[in-house]
Amino acid sequence: MIALVYHLASRLAYVSYIGVALARQERDASFTRRYGADEGFRRFRRVAATLMHNDAASFVWLCVATRHTLRLDVPPGVMVGVGGLLVLIGLAVKFWAAASLAPGAYYWRDFFLPAERTEPAGGPYPFLKNPMYTVGYLPAYGCALIAASLPGLIASVLDQAAILAFYRWVEKPHVEKMLTS
Repeated sequence: MIALVYHLASRLAYVSYIGVALARQERDASFTRRYGADEGFRRFRRVAATLMHNDAASFVWLCVATRHTLRLDVPPGVMVGVGGLLVLIGLAVKFWAAASLAPGAYYWRDFFLPAERTEPAGGPYPFLKNPMYTVGYLPAYGCALIAASLPGLIASVLDQAAILAFYRWVEKPHVEKMLTS
């Protein structure tokens, strides 16, 4: 129970921080005004990365702490195999997507500094609308299946819903604004 509460608090802190900080930056350039564009981005990225890594570690801890709570009528080897496949596919798509983005875009650099290109030139983007937040979340489901963690599976759904909400309300309007400017 502690692992679940900690992970949900971690996810809330991560998504809330990036959502509020980037919305403020979009609205009034709060980081840029206070620190300058480069230093503002570095400060934001440092906190965002810390929260992101804590969120990932708390998810792994949740899956380990609640292992064997998902009871399915399939052999454990099948769950591990399917989970492993989900992890591999999701990581491959996420790395492919990240490699196709402009420098710093993985940490939303374009909120602080003009983008070197306004939309991804290739990678999985021509095939998938949002590979980072859709297929890129398969590793979470895979880890939950490998650990046979019901709370991990539930957290995967909630985590993905939270990042998709962030995308819808903060990131997508920013990208659309950039494309029309």
